Amino acid sequence: MEKALSLVIPVYNEEENIRPLYTEIKQTLDPLNLSYEIIFVDDGSSDNSVAVMQELYQIDPCIVTVRLRRNHGQTAAFAAGFDQAQGRYVLTMDADRQNDPADIPALLAKIEEGEGYDVVNGWRQKRQDNFILRRLPSLIANRLITRLTGVPLHDRGCSLRLFRAEVVQELNLYGELHRFIPELVNAAGFRMAEVPVNHRPRAAGRSKYGLSRTLRVLLDLVTIVFLRRYTDRPMQLFGAVGVLLTGGGTLIGMYLSGLKIWAGLQAGWEGFHAMRIGDRPLLLLAVMLVIVGVQFLVLGVLAELIVRTYYETQQKPIYHVREVLRRES
Repeated sequence: MEKALSLVIPVYNEEENIRPLYTEIKQTLDPLNLSYEIIFVDDGSSDNSVAVMQELYQIDPCIVTVRLRRNHGQTAAFAAGFDQAQGRYVLTMDADRQNDPADIPALLAKIEEGEGYDVVNGWRQKRQDNFILRRLPSLIANRLITRLTGVPLHDRGCSLRLFRAEVVQELNLYGELHRFIPELVNAAGFRMAEVPVNHRPRAAGRSKYGLSRTLRVLLDLVTIVFLRRYTDRPMQLFGAVGVLLTGGGTLIGMYLSGLKIWAGLQAGWEGFHAMRIGDRPLLLLAVMLVIVGVQFLVLGVLAELIVRTYYETQQKPIYHVREVLRRES
C-alpha cells in the first residue's frame, strides 16, 4: 500500500537521539492525518542504535528498519532508504535532531503549491554550528558550487529535504554524492524550491563532520561538473584540452624553428648552425605539450566509446521526460 510520506533517516551512532526524534516526528505528523512510514537506516553503528530502532519497530508499525552490513557512508544510507520508500513523497533528515520535524508541514505545503516543484530544500538561515569548522567552509563551498554549476541554492548541506517519489527513483547515488543532490536533481530537469527551516544545536552524541571533508567535497565537485556538462559528450572536454595543448606546443615549435631559419637568413649556414634550439627548455615544453595533447585527444575518443557502451548496453535514455500528452487513436 502506497504511503503519503516516507521519511528516510540515516543513523550512525545516535542511540541517544533516535527515541526523542521519533517522538517529535509522531507529534508533528499524527495531527496531519496522512499515512507515513519512518525508515531508519543503520549505517554500521557500533553503539546501541540498532537496539533502539528494533524497540521502536516492535511498538509502531510505521517504523521500517534497514541495517547495512558495515559503515558505507551517508550517500549509501540514503540510497538504501530510497529503495525501501513507498511514499508519494520522500523526506530525508539527519538523526542528530538538528533538523526540526516541526518544519515538515512547511515543506509539504510548498511542494503541493501550484508551482510544480519536485524538490523542496531546507534552508538553515540561523545555523547552530561552529563558525570555523562548519559554517565558514559551508559558506565558501556554497558560493563556489553555485558559480561552477549554475545552481543557485543558499544551503546545500541541509539534509532536511522533500522529494516527489519519481525524483529519488531517478537519482543514482554513489561515492559521497549526497552533498550534490541539488545538482543531480537540477541536471535531470526537476524544479526545486527552498524553505527556511529551524536548525538546532546538537543535543547528544558527537558530530561526524570536520574540516577533513573539504578536500573530498572539492574532488566530488569535479565529478559533478563533469557529469552535468560532459557526461554524454566527453570529447568536448578532453578534445578541447587536447587541441589547446597540441596547438600551444605546435606554436612554440614553430617559433623556435622560425628563430633558427631567421638566423640562417641573416648569417648563412654558419648562423643557421650557430642557432641552437635543441638544448632550450622551450623545445622540451613544445614536445611535452604536443605529446600530452595527443593523449588527451585519444582519451576523448576512448571516453566517447565508453559513454556509448554505457548508454546502449543498459538502454539508458540521454534525456529526462517531465510529461507526455498524446491522444489515443
